[in-house]
Amino acid sequence: MPLTVQKFGGTSIANATHIKSAAKRVIKTYSAGNKVVVVVSARGRMTDELLELAYEINDRPSSRELDMLLSTGEQMSSALMAMAIHSLGYPAVSFVGRQVGITTDSFHTNARIISINANRIMEELSQDKIVVVAGYQGVDENDNITTLGRGGSDTTAVALAAMLKADICDIYTDVDGIYTADPHIVPEARKLTKISYDEILELASMGAQVVHVRSIELAKNYNVPIRVRPSFNDGTGTLICKEVSEMEKIVVSGATVTKNEAKITIIGVYDKPGQAAKIFRELAKENVNVDMIIQNIGAHGLTDVTFTVLKGDLPIALATTERIKGEIKAKKIIADDKIAKLSVVGVGMRSHCGIAERLFSTLSDEKINIQMISTSEIKISCVIEEGQAERALIAVHRAFELDKEPQAFTRGA
Repeated sequence: MPLTVQKFGGTSIANATHIKSAAKRVIKTYSAGNKVVVVVSARGRMTDELLELAYEINDRPSSRELDMLLSTGEQMSSALMAMAIHSLGYPAVSFVGRQVGITTDSFHTNARIISINANRIMEELSQDKIVVVAGYQGVDENDNITTLGRGGSDTTAVALAAMLKADICDIYTDVDGIYTADPHIVPEARKLTKISYDEILELASMGAQVVHVRSIELAKNYNVPIRVRPSFNDGTGTLICKEVSEMEKIVVSGATVTKNEAKITIIGVYDKPGQAAKIFRELAKENVNVDMIIQNIGAHGLTDVTFTVLKGDLPIALATTERIKGEIKAKKIIADDKIAKLSVVGVGMRSHCGIAERLFSTLSDEKINIQMISTSEIKISCVIEEGQAERALIAVHRAFELDKEPQAFTRGA
């Protein structure tokens, strides 16, 4: 019998009406002859409300106690979903993470799953019950409740799908699927029917937040097909799956822009081996994630080093570089938090030339200056001025004709 894992996000179960609607979707899948495991997030803004309450009470709450608090949102959702299924005359049972054997490491508020003992789920499924699991949570080896970080219910769903060898993991959300660009910025953006794990990982890492990055990594590692589906209509959504040959014909699958990064330039660094290592070693000690890096060719014994970090990490990154400024004999450190990162992604880039040419020509035509460039096999990213971000995205989306069904890419066309 096929097994489906269905995950419902907070907006999909925000109130009683939505919970009942989600329960009907579950039952429809169950009645079609599937075993069904349901994973639920906290309802609506509940996680945010619990966080706000915690910080009203204590401006520096213990991360362990935060996990105790935040995990209650998903527990409530799982019980309510089971009740909704019961009310429609179908068998269901709800569990929290601990009850279904989800064991994590001990990094409170951002734990990672180590193992899952799915015996209890399998036992309930064998009795033809619908199993409802509270997402986002588990327990560490000391039986402390842990949570998996924002978006962690996606990770719970995919991890269970992998462990149970599910046929599909359906993630229901408030969007119709994954688009070639943010439709709020580019109204002509087209919904994709299919996208590869690598492409969505690149898009997610650059700010497209339809699915949690860690859940996609898990899906790729265990070859779990994910369908991102709309909660409030019968749309088929977008399938996330392993790369197939037909995807190589689609040179660019999507474009994205993010404004959550900042740029730091260290001017006049003493140009000798080990200087860059010292800079980025100290940043790593402070848990600062560095994205793009450029080091200029040295002249007169000096060089400049420029890199980007998340805006939230800018204060600590600046403090760290100022602290070591003397050691690396730097003249000055400047920062810019008014930047954006524009990216195009597509597995077809591996076998097609002319992508960079078209991207850069498009930005040139729009009089948009490129400050930094980074590439991978399937991605090109540019740092540009923040105020030009939306205009750049619209122009690039148009240049690669992402609003149309894929056609063969012609250099210089």
